[in-house]
Amino acid sequence: MADLLKFYQSKPNHKLLKKAAHVLEQGGLIIYPTDTVYALGCLSNNINGLQRLANIKKIKLDKAPLSFFMRNFSDLSNYVRPLDNSTFKLLKRCLPGPYTFILPCLKLQKPFERRRSIGIRMAHHPVLEALMDLVTAPLITSSLHDEDEILDYTTDPTTIYEYWEKNIDLMLEDGYGGNIPSTVVDLCGTEPKLVREGKGNLNIL
Repeated sequence: MADLLKFYQSKPNHKLLKKAAHVLEQGGLIIYPTDTVYALGCLSNNINGLQRLANIKKIKLDKAPLSFFMRNFSDLSNYVRPLDNSTFKLLKRCLPGPYTFILPCLKLQKPFERRRSIGIRMAHHPVLEALMDLVTAPLITSSLHDEDEILDYTTDPTTIYEYWEKNIDLMLEDGYGGNIPSTVVDLCGTEPKLVREGKGNLNIL
């Protein structure tokens, strides 16, 4: 049974977050709150965690539309190609926030070595931001879609935990989650291309 660590009013608890960071460093899978919906993830540099994620989600890591949760812009520079001035200004306006930006990437380690672009996220959520300060690599993250044909995302953390507890190692609970995913924008071309309209405000793009 997976551990369930509860947070209150999005206030970070360093003791609990150290435990979560340890689980991640050991190849664990965790569920965590974001500024959009609850998400499932593992460290991007841990092949055991990545393979578990691939098996659970029934995906191929080199092709699946997974995002990298970055801690800050310094981390970003280690994974994406140099940004032009307009792209950098756009990212600074929007991040951290409810956006996923697809950017041309540098040569990545296995199993992402064939990728030419990656989705990047910097979430504006105190618990997740504090966790990112304790881990050694970005998180590979995937939103938790609901099995219901009408309901896209489960917001009740109890329901999420009961459904996923046998497949994960840990869940960070911070009350009800959102039901609107991030806005996805492709910045690989000459102009920004809206891939998915979500929570992010389109007026600042």
